[in-house]
Amino acid sequence: MLKKWMKIGLVSVMTSLSAGIGIAEAAGVLTIGRREDSSTFDPIKTAQNIDFWVFSNVYDVLVRVDKTGTRLEPGLAESWAVSDDGLTYTFKMRDAKFSDGSPITAEDAAFSLIRIRDNEGSLWSDSYKVIDTAEAADPKTLVIRLASPSAPFLSTLAMPGASIISKAGIESLGEETYAESPIASGAFVVKEWRRGDRVILEKNPNFWEADRVSLDGVEWISVPDDNTRMLNVQAGQLDAAIFVPFSRVEELKKDPNLTVHLDTSTREDHLLINHSHGDLGKKEAREALDYAIDKKAVVDTVTFGLGDVANSFVPKGALYYYADNLQRPYDPEKAKELLTVAGVSNLTLDYLVNAGNEVDEQIAVLLQQQLRKVGITVNLQKMDPSQTWDMLVAGDYDLSVMYWTNDILDPDQKTTFVVGHDANMNYMTRYENDRVKDLVAAARLEMDPAKREQMYIDIQKMAKDDVHWIDLYYSPYINVSRKNIENFYQNPLGRFFLEDTVKN
Repeated sequence: MLKKWMKIGLVSVMTSLSAGIGIAEAAGVLTIGRREDSSTFDPIKTAQNIDFWVFSNVYDVLVRVDKTGTRLEPGLAESWAVSDDGLTYTFKMRDAKFSDGSPITAEDAAFSLIRIRDNEGSLWSDSYKVIDTAEAADPKTLVIRLASPSAPFLSTLAMPGASIISKAGIESLGEETYAESPIASGAFVVKEWRRGDRVILEKNPNFWEADRVSLDGVEWISVPDDNTRMLNVQAGQLDAAIFVPFSRVEELKKDPNLTVHLDTSTREDHLLINHSHGDLGKKEAREALDYAIDKKAVVDTVTFGLGDVANSFVPKGALYYYADNLQRPYDPEKAKELLTVAGVSNLTLDYLVNAGNEVDEQIAVLLQQQLRKVGITVNLQKMDPSQTWDMLVAGDYDLSVMYWTNDILDPDQKTTFVVGHDANMNYMTRYENDRVKDLVAAARLEMDPAKREQMYIDIQKMAKDDVHWIDLYYSPYINVSRKNIENFYQNPLGRFFLEDTVKN
């Protein structure tokens, strides 16, 4: 789900090089360069893509999303049935084991779901409060009773945050130790986590689909600098790299040793606005910002035409996306008028920027120039991405560009996180609208698809009218791999199917 939010290990370019990342020649071990280091292996205590994308191959879930990113399919639950009143879900667990050889039981599944609902450290509790009880009728039968019908419930079970963990393992090891060295339920097990450098995974021989996995292991290596990461994959020091800068796509396509992957995504980049800071609490001031920003210029300049201007927090192509949502045109004069109406003058804003991120830095300079034309002064605060998330949480910012990718098929997850007034302060914007809050809660319970779609259309319209944030653009996932790597693929929800990847 996030950047969803970035926490990069403090690794310099020289450290990355001197650490000897050139291990791509290791037989059967796939090396992937990424910007960020992991932050935790506790599924409920993160909302970052960089964690979720690793979780997806360390843990398994009850219900999975398929490769197309459009359908649910069995995971650790081989089948399920739903009662006529939509309140009781009965899951049959398949024969599967954790990496320590212990069986994965219905009790483990029940424990994992109650934990994501009730644990004080859970970032996702609001999405699972609909669970009334989750109990093991027997080792292979999980019975979940809901407090009310829930349209997105099955989809939420496929979220990496709802990964199935070992009840006995976490009770014996403790949460902190488990978050560092988890007991795996997925294709790979964490062999070693070198903080700020790499996560080393090994094939899990006890994985229920172990025969499907051809790799001996995977190493996720932190190379924060975009240019260095691309050079490393070009030189064969890495087998693959993610977060390819838009500016490098055409050049990398010309390299006969590489394959550039442009995979369909649910990514949306947006400008967060801190509503709790002075004039930014005024709707007219936020509208002025929206009119003052030339989104088309941002797309053309920064994405080299690979992006599309966004008009909603729901990504294009996703369930209930509203194509006709309001899209304020670039109109500096209108922006000036609105600032006058709001009684705002000499507005000065602090813009938090992820240093070293080529695209983020380009957007920051463009927006600074565009806002200057309407009399708004923007101070760019370039911070190491290891610090930016904590600053957002603390409210120590006025503006900041971030991004989101969906983790489930249903729009409830992102809608709850972004405008549903959950524990995350509406993605740290401090946006408040009780009508939107109530509609988000009602949409979660509405079982009629047509009525539910209209609810999400209304939510998108209301949030846009309020300028909860400023939608910038949608774009594909852009990754690169060496030619000897096959089946390196990311589905629209961001999951890498490394259990199918082959290194020749």
